[in-house]
Amino acid sequence: MERNTKILLVDDEPEFVADMQAKLLAKGWQVFAVGNRLQAEETARREKPDLIVLGTIMPRGDAFQLHQWLKQSPNFREVPLIVVDAPPEKRLLKGWRMDEGLKLEAEQYLIRPVELASVVAWAEKFLDKTLRRIKVLVVDDHAVVREGVCALLSLQKDMEVVGEAIDGRDAIDKVQRLMPNVAVMDIVMPVMSGLEATKRITAECPDTKVLILTQYDEEENMFVAKQVGAYGFIAKNAASSDLLTGIRTVGEGRYFPRSFAYVCANWPEGSGRNK
Repeated sequence: MERNTKILLVDDEPEFVADMQAKLLAKGWQVFAVGNRLQAEETARREKPDLIVLGTIMPRGDAFQLHQWLKQSPNFREVPLIVVDAPPEKRLLKGWRMDEGLKLEAEQYLIRPVELASVVAWAEKFLDKTLRRIKVLVVDDHAVVREGVCALLSLQKDMEVVGEAIDGRDAIDKVQRLMPNVAVMDIVMPVMSGLEATKRITAECPDTKVLILTQYDEEENMFVAKQVGAYGFIAKNAASSDLLTGIRTVGEGRYFPRSFAYVCANWPEGSGRNK
């Protein structure tokens, strides 16, 4: 998980804030604690938190209004939200009303008394998902192609280019040293082809998923990719539109394009295909 992770903690009960803040700080996260809705909105705009813990604030209804403001904002609607509601005996004073709860959009909803360790555990889970960056190795013998792919990936918040390789042998070495999640692999290269490199990588470093860039037609793509153990393929003339989706898909351990999953399921290793 990245450093300098920012947590916005919204609650007006000093004891809960102090204890919760201590738990979050112990994880190495930055914590911004505020006690009302207006402070929360101002802090969210300024600090751009990675996760929000929304506890109880007065007057009743303000927690829901803050929730609505967050979910209607393009800047915050995707930020993970953990709601910690008031206990039943305080629900009429500062808890969520039923009509508000029916409109709840949060990654987790908890009711006090709550184990603070469980709040932290949920925070870790959601942050790990949202802050995870896909580590990518770009493999192509043409510098212009590598530069173009790297420039595109550098604009993505969820991707990080960890290295470049100029041929298949270089790719194997870089995979072993850098352990990328995805290797974007050209086929025709000097020294060692991308196909041979992919065979080696899938056998020796299975945690690295290979996405092949190829000039072949779509049907041929599927069988070439399957034979060498790749998780996907993209035609170079469609790389600009499909590359990002392809990287995200194979980075999750799924095949790309979707039809490739059918091929892999229906043509076992070593078998031929119908002509």
